[in-house]
Formats: sequence, C-alpha cells, structure tokens
Amino acid sequence: MKSPLPTRNGISPSYLWLPEGNWATILDFLAERFPHIDRDTWEYRLQQDGIMNEQGVLYRPDTPYVGGERMFYYRHLEKETKIPFQETILFQNDHFIVVDKPHFLPVAPAGKYLHETLLVRLKKRFNMDFITPMHRIDRETAGVILFSKNPETRGLYQVMFQERKMHKTYQAIAPRLPHIDFPYTHESRMVKSTPFFCMKEVDGEPNSKTYIDCIETRGDLARYHLEPVSGKQHQLRVHLASLGAAILNDSFYPEVLPEKEEEDFKNPLQLLAKSIAFVDPIIGQDCYFESQRKLDFPVGEKTDG
Repeated sequence: MKSPLPTRNGISPSYLWLPEGNWATILDFLAERFPHIDRDTWEYRLQQDGIMNEQGVLYRPDTPYVGGERMFYYRHLEKETKIPFQETILFQNDHFIVVDKPHFLPVAPAGKYLHETLLVRLKKRFNMDFITPMHRIDRETAGVILFSKNPETRGLYQVMFQERKMHKTYQAIAPRLPHIDFPYTHESRMVKSTPFFCMKEVDGEPNSKTYIDCIETRGDLARYHLEPVSGKQHQLRVHLASLGAAILNDSFYPEVLPEKEEEDFKNPLQLLAKSIAFVDPIIGQDCYFESQRKLDFPVGEKTDG
C-alpha cells in the first residue's frame, strides 16, 4: 500500500479506514470520532495539513463524508517529552545500520512518542524514508539494534531473526541468586497478562528459554549475562523476576508500578542489549557488534572478594 503523502520531517504518514456512517462532512466525522481534539483544530488541520484519500485528493472541512475510503494523515502530539540521550551509530553499510540505543528512547512511534523515537531520528539523520527496525527492543532497554536501509535485502536479515540465526546477548543488574548454580537455563510458558503490555508465566509446555550466568557480584546485587534462545516480549525481565531477581529499576515486574508524571531519567532499567553476532547472508562474513554502554552498580555497592 503506497501512501500519497511523503515522509515529512522523518514522520511517515498514518492511515485510517473510514467506517460507514451518516456524517455530513469529513469534519463532522473527525470531531465526533476524536473528541479530545477540538473541532477548530480539526478544521485547521483539514485546511493546512494535507490530509487526503488514497487517490491523493485533499479533504477539506466541507468535503462530503464517504465511508470505506482510506484517509492518510500525519500524527500530531501537543506535547512530547524530550529524550535527552543520543544514539550511537556502531556500523553501517549498503544494507543495514547498527545502532547503540540509549535507555528511554522508543524504537518506533507509538502512543505519546513520535519525534522522540529512534526510527524518526535515523530517518532524519540519513534522509531515508525506508529505514526499518529488523527486531524489537524495549524503550526502557539500552543497547544494540539493527535497522534495514535496503528494502531489497531486508528480508534476508529478517528471516535470520525468525530462524534464530542472530545470536544476541544481554546484561542485567539484579539481586543475587545464591541458591542457583550458574550457568543456569530457565524455561517457561509465557502468555499475555494484565495490563495488556505485560507478560506472565503459566503452567504448560515451555515456549521461552534463556541461558543465564552470573559474571560479577557486589553486595546483594549481581551482573548477569543473558542469552535468550526464544524471543518473547519482556522475556528476560519476566524470567529474572520469576527467579526472585527482578531487574533493577523495572517498573513492570514483578508488579506494575504507577506511571510517574515526569520521566525519571536518573534510574534507568538496568538491562542492556550487549551484543549481536551473525553470518552476513550476502557476503558470508562473520559479524559481531557490541554496545559501548555499560550498566553501573548503585553507588555504595562494594565488589565481593
């Protein structure tokens, strides 16, 4: 599906299917369907913002409403939190970009984040509309992530993630687990939970697997080396929490904490996508990329031994 609108300032257009209904004009529909945006604002956007259907015909405030069409538009946010941390480009070639992502920066636009996302930053930086993330990493997590910059070869790399031919390692700081002999393999069945963005473990056939090793201890805390064999949402966070070692500063596990009015940039989730390794499917060369970032133990924790 090709949009009649171009990428603008790094923002790709969104679209909306117009349902069947009896609204007289497109303005009437938008004002009723999205009441959190006042009618005057919608009128202004229809006059100035280039909202159009898939044939490239502009909608105006008095355009008669027609259900079944696709409306293309640019998302707007009245207020967006500035993320005061910068990504680092570790490597790029004709096919992909390897980025070292900071904590707190979302990968792609969603919810209350639009311009302050890694994807939009990269589109602006490289002046490319077709940059696409090839795997996911949580907003709260820092570290290595791959983006495609060539639509013709994107599938070659994406299938490697699906076939688990991309070897990823992580590090986390969490409470010590003196009752476990490391290295340790944790397997469980993970399913969607409540609220909708969380996961939980349940009885049944395992569908998630993580190799865990303890590589450093300080007081009651430890630095863990993690290798996810499967790729479930929040897998590492759920697995460590279920063992009694919730990752430091995790606001989701073992329980969801109330959302703060302002972002606490001083206490990031202590989870880092440390490295990624694979055999390049185009040139057959071994590739290895490692984050330059480092997780820090809280001040005052002393190294054991």
